[in-house]
Amino acid sequence: MKLLYTISFLCIGSAAMSQQDTSHVKKDSAIIGNKAVTLKEVVVRSNLNVPAFINRIKEDTTFYKAFRNLKVLGYTALNDIRMVDKSGEPVATLYSRTIQQTGKGCRWMNTVEEQTTGDMYNKKHSFNYYTAEMYAGLFFARDTICGESNIVKGTSFTMEGKSGIEKHKEQLKMLFFNPGKKIPGIPFIGNKIAIFEEEAAALYDFSIDMQEFKGEMCYIFKVIPRDNLSKSEKDQIVINEMTTWFNVNTWDIVARNYDLSYNTGFYNFDVHMEVEMTKFEDLIVPRVLRYYGGWNVILKKRERGLFTATLFDFNRK
Repeated sequence: MKLLYTISFLCIGSAAMSQQDTSHVKKDSAIIGNKAVTLKEVVVRSNLNVPAFINRIKEDTTFYKAFRNLKVLGYTALNDIRMVDKSGEPVATLYSRTIQQTGKGCRWMNTVEEQTTGDMYNKKHSFNYYTAEMYAGLFFARDTICGESNIVKGTSFTMEGKSGIEKHKEQLKMLFFNPGKKIPGIPFIGNKIAIFEEEAAALYDFSIDMQEFKGEMCYIFKVIPRDNLSKSEKDQIVINEMTTWFNVNTWDIVARNYDLSYNTGFYNFDVHMEVEMTKFEDLIVPRVLRYYGGWNVILKKRERGLFTATLFDFNRK
């Protein structure tokens, strides 16, 4: 069995080291701050700068930027959306191949082929389903859109001026693109998802491993809730698991999987996301995105959906 080492990273605002209780720390441990990170033996041998690595994860914007890069690139997408009932049987499906083109600071999308079943669309050819509408907001451009950029610095999600489906789509984007970051504007959740801040971090175990992922050697950073949480602490959990693969040489995100769930009484969700990245020229972009799960908002019918987006043939004009 591999040796496990425990090391802690520096948390701004943590108590003075002289006041910390270190009696629980194993012999093969080093105390840097007040948050324990479990390192597999292979990581210890790699001489990874753990505080720098953790700080890079905390400040990372490359995951969000990878999706913003889709606003300035052309690409082909295979889109597979399936809405299912509680037994997993499909009630509506959509399969399509779309091509996004760009030029003169604008982008537009052509649908090359499309097949649907069930009530995916209403009579006005709008989506009947929340999940499909969210997907369309990420990957479909129904009209020509101009003046967008892939700049992340200074951008933020906001509820201002949004209501109904547009507000909910923005809230979903916050959860999907900023897992682990404090999120304003989502009732009852905001601080609970901020797993790198001291209060939420205390509920989770962090670990770092190193393995090959589809031909790339990667550091694997994993976050899961602690085993010994009390019932009241379990009620604070939103992220059931988040695993991120980083290239060992560039520290670029290669892939990320995460499970999110929560029940507020007004809404509840239980979703799983898998995202694999690739590189086009100097830009990181999503190559495959898989989603499955369910959402329920008060006064709306529960939805259970699965979708897969496969992106390729990236180009820039």
